[in-house]
Amino acid sequence: MDRELRLKKGRDARQKLSRKALAETRCKERNFDPVSLLMSRVEGRIRKLLPVKYARMQASPFTFFRGSVGIMAADLAAGSHTALRVQLCGDAHLENLGSFEGPDGRLIFDINDFDETIEGPWEWDVKRMATSIVLAGLESGHSNGSCETAASEFAGSYCRLMEELADLPVLQAARYQIHRARKSQAVSAAIAQSQRASPVDLLKKYTEAGGNGRRHFKRIEHVLWPIRNRRAEVLHSVESYRKSIAPERQHVFGFFRPKDVAFKIVGTGSVALRDYVVLMEGNGDADALFLQIKQEPPSAYAEYLPGSGVPHQGQRVVEGQRRIQPVSDPLLGWTRIGDEDYLVRQLNDHKGSVDLKNLRGEGLASIAEIAGELLARGHARSGDAVAIGAYMGKPESVVDSISRFATAYAKQVQSDFEAFEQAIKKGRVKVAA
Repeated sequence: MDRELRLKKGRDARQKLSRKALAETRCKERNFDPVSLLMSRVEGRIRKLLPVKYARMQASPFTFFRGSVGIMAADLAAGSHTALRVQLCGDAHLENLGSFEGPDGRLIFDINDFDETIEGPWEWDVKRMATSIVLAGLESGHSNGSCETAASEFAGSYCRLMEELADLPVLQAARYQIHRARKSQAVSAAIAQSQRASPVDLLKKYTEAGGNGRRHFKRIEHVLWPIRNRRAEVLHSVESYRKSIAPERQHVFGFFRPKDVAFKIVGTGSVALRDYVVLMEGNGDADALFLQIKQEPPSAYAEYLPGSGVPHQGQRVVEGQRRIQPVSDPLLGWTRIGDEDYLVRQLNDHKGSVDLKNLRGEGLASIAEIAGELLARGHARSGDAVAIGAYMGKPESVVDSISRFATAYAKQVQSDFEAFEQAIKKGRVKVAA
């Protein structure tokens, strides 16, 4: 499309949703009970593990927010949107940023969770990330004012980089590197964690030597346990997964042999989904590869975005991640076990995460600025930076609206969290000890 037409498309989107209207939450118009909605989104999950998920969500409003993306998806879909589509992360929040090892061995800091990824309006990701900044800020001891300021820093960073990328040559924008990320305390701590992490650590943490000297998974209560009933199915799925990765990576992967299979409980939003870990061995006992085979249900946004259906949910996640990230896990792929779709990736190999303790003081504002740049780059790679930039125009209005939305929606999350706690007290929601 001609650049002038793309600029016009962006400016015309203001008729669908004005920049001032970005601040509206529409929560007062809800036609659903948030706790009922949360409890209804359990398709494909192992019901006996749901109390573990709810117990993790009970920790704070921020952890509740992390585990209840379906509630926000319903709220976002209730209002108008710009119709300027990008590949959404879908579950954009601060603890879904982290570091990992790239194909060339370099450590990279980027968005690192794409279970909810789907094509959708760019502002949905921006609103969710901005809200997470307010909630994470409150949890790490910041005042309401500094949380709102950090949300503004995030939105301003997003707008500035989007404007810059819109003016760059297309390929240069697609390869754009964010160099100042390591200057953030939260980012540098995550990268230091990545440098310390290795498959040898996971061997010590998750396995033990048997009587024959061979390593196998050990049982860790509420975290990991060896399986036998689906072992053959899981191992068979590894063969079909192999076809989903590039030929040169199939060659390298072919040197590994499976040794054991376990079930693992992961994350907050993903608890009660099937998640298998395969211990694989390359050149001897110390050369371990932990392969994660993670069940993927449809995105929480799918029912609100017509035409977004896909034949394989694991493939949806992989292709969405590749569209957003310049560099991804080299062993990223997908498979199927029975009627269930799965994502396949390395488990925790040189991975590091954002620790909320590192958001105290200036840490919140610095990670907010980096989050804005990471999200803008991902949206520019998968959408039209020219059209989005034209919609935003002078960014002051967008920045103000996004920060006001984040502050208001964070209060709604706190209210929903209180309702969730009341439901637990009344026995309506069961939580694990």
